Amino acid sequence: MHFLKVLVERYIKDGQPVGSRTLSKDAGLDLSPATIRNVMADLEDLGLVVSPHTSAGRVPTAAGYRVFVDSLLTVHQPSPQDLEVLRQRFAGPMDAKSLLESTSRVLSGITHLAGVVMLPRHERHAFRQIELLPLSGARVLAILITSEGEVHNRIITTERSFTPSQLEEAANYLNRVFIGQDIKDVRKRLLDDLKDTHQNMDALMMRAMTLAHEVVVAAEGADDYFMAGQTNLMEFGELAGMDRLKQLFDAFNQKREILHILDRCIAADGVQIFIGDESGYDLLDDCSLVTTAYRVDDQVVGVLGVIGPTRMDYQRVIPIVDVTARLLAAALRQ
Repeated sequence: MHFLKVLVERYIKDGQPVGSRTLSKDAGLDLSPATIRNVMADLEDLGLVVSPHTSAGRVPTAAGYRVFVDSLLTVHQPSPQDLEVLRQRFAGPMDAKSLLESTSRVLSGITHLAGVVMLPRHERHAFRQIELLPLSGARVLAILITSEGEVHNRIITTERSFTPSQLEEAANYLNRVFIGQDIKDVRKRLLDDLKDTHQNMDALMMRAMTLAHEVVVAAEGADDYFMAGQTNLMEFGELAGMDRLKQLFDAFNQKREILHILDRCIAADGVQIFIGDESGYDLLDDCSLVTTAYRVDDQVVGVLGVIGPTRMDYQRVIPIVDVTARLLAAALRQ
């Protein structure tokens, strides 16, 4: 696997297919070109590299990056220069919202990728009651009441119009099934139910559940994130096509799918890495996400990380994301 490590590191650096001659030089091994070509062919048979049609060199596949990240990568502390930039950004007094927005900018600036920071959630708030009222067009007024007596009003634009009876059915479903549960658990169960196959569920109930999920996601006042540095992705040739960038930026603006991915990191320990199609979101198939949760008083309250091409510099990015989460948590405690 030494050759795979060298190939991935070279491709991350240059963004160009890696040929046998370059690989031999970087590997520092005195091997014949034929031997190296055989090794490259073996890696290709394993699905770890692929040869673009226009080049004799190879590039890593998502599976190749996964082996590299899991088995071949040595992660060190951020460089003194990176640490100094991070410490300076968290040094001054800021309110919580400014601090979170600043964190997304520093992640973007220091990694030259897109930085994302989920706002803290009020996860201990339990669901008590919801009402759904039709507005003009495909808009719905959602009134959510928590166990603490807090009232959250949200106007939601849905993909289609709902009749008052359909909205009442969606509200009755939520009020019957989820009363007393944490808002985060309501959101997770709805998402899981929508992902499962419901052969016996009629179309009306399926639409009602879809709307109910939109309501719960939108009704969580802090269920949002700051993102900075999206334009950094234009610097990478594999993402720089106008159609590709438009799709990515639309995804960032719509936010729902990105939030779903960040949700999956809430309960995970340590840094989580999604490479290519591991995110489950087609528009991010050429991207990787490096994320980790941040805590306040030993409670996970949000997730932060970066989004970039699959050939991002994982060795540098992973520790930066980890340290940034620790610095953000310390700043929020203060």
